Amino acid sequence: MKSKLPASAARLLALFAGISLSIPAHADPEFADCLNRLRAESVQRGVSLATFDAHAAPLQADRAVLGFLDAQPEFVTPIWDYMAALVDDERVADGRAMLVQWREVLERVEASYGVDPATVVAVWGVESNYGRNFGSRPLLTSLSTLSCFGRRQTYFRGEFFTTLKIIEEGHVAPERLTGSWAGAFGHTQFMPSTFMRLAVDFDGDGRRDLVDSVPDALASTANFLRRGGWRSDESWGFEVALPAGFDSTLAGRRNKRPLADWAARGVRRVDGQPLPVQGPASGLLLLAGGAGPAFLVSRNFDALYGYNAAESYALAIAHLSDRLRGGAPFVIAWPTDDPGLSRAERRTVQQLLIARGHDIGEPDGMIGARTREALKVVQAELGLTADGRAGQRVLQALKASVAPPR
Repeated sequence: MKSKLPASAARLLALFAGISLSIPAHADPEFADCLNRLRAESVQRGVSLATFDAHAAPLQADRAVLGFLDAQPEFVTPIWDYMAALVDDERVADGRAMLVQWREVLERVEASYGVDPATVVAVWGVESNYGRNFGSRPLLTSLSTLSCFGRRQTYFRGEFFTTLKIIEEGHVAPERLTGSWAGAFGHTQFMPSTFMRLAVDFDGDGRRDLVDSVPDALASTANFLRRGGWRSDESWGFEVALPAGFDSTLAGRRNKRPLADWAARGVRRVDGQPLPVQGPASGLLLLAGGAGPAFLVSRNFDALYGYNAAESYALAIAHLSDRLRGGAPFVIAWPTDDPGLSRAERRTVQQLLIARGHDIGEPDGMIGARTREALKVVQAELGLTADGRAGQRVLQALKASVAPPR
């Protein structure tokens, strides 16, 4: 058996090796070992040891974030639920108010980056509900955990070190860097690496601050879209109607064709009018098959897609931007007999669950684990499929189950 070095000697050896033993004792030794390895990388990643020791060394792992790696709502939520909550009357009204409140800034943003106010504000509305929901997870905690465990550790290590660089450069105060489980933060939810590449100082204070500066956030979003190929002289696309027997194998965002080609195949605008004679080549988007709403989408839709790499997400922003301009809801209904709920309707469901004695917290319109579990119980009681989904069917059943006043 090898003899054990005294603690003081071990510290000296570590110091001369360039690896500090300043990482505090952890209940999770595996995470502590990983932090030490990250510390050894910090200088070559452009982060000083002083910054690492001040902001990363005290971290504790949050393994709860690992469960979100394969459960992003854009990919697991039915499209009619996703769209109903993201583009509801409440978000439209709030967005129109933001267009008025920030008109001067948005006009300057459009002049600088060529992206119209409604599109920029739509991103803001979808990403953080106009600054109301930044996310509450400390970025360094989430990103350090994802750097050490689970899939895509190399990617998340890059985001982790970039977050430390944001702190070191003084753009955002460390305590203000909270966000999503994956590390997106601020009014328009930039990942740290995206921040470093594309965030701009639009208010002229010498910092790029997406948390406490709305002008910086709006301009940075427009810069992102411009760099992603946004064309100011084009729309994102529009809803269309397909002829009977249409070959749906032609669909696909990337399968772009001239508008004349789609017109020759019988595709018309949803109001029955022919397609424009001139316009960008467009792909046919069918997110719920041929029986649901159909859209011809251009390169501008691709720029929106680049923000989060989900077609449902891009459609939510595109549709919200149209609604902010005064446009109407989609004409063709989603192919479901149990449509999704707006956030106001979700709050009503939660209020009715609370009235039945279920402890689910405040009715906030967010369908979390406690709400889903309560829904399963109530659905079984009301003779519905106990799947925990909040749709129109369970809402109407809950309303009908309320005893009339005596």
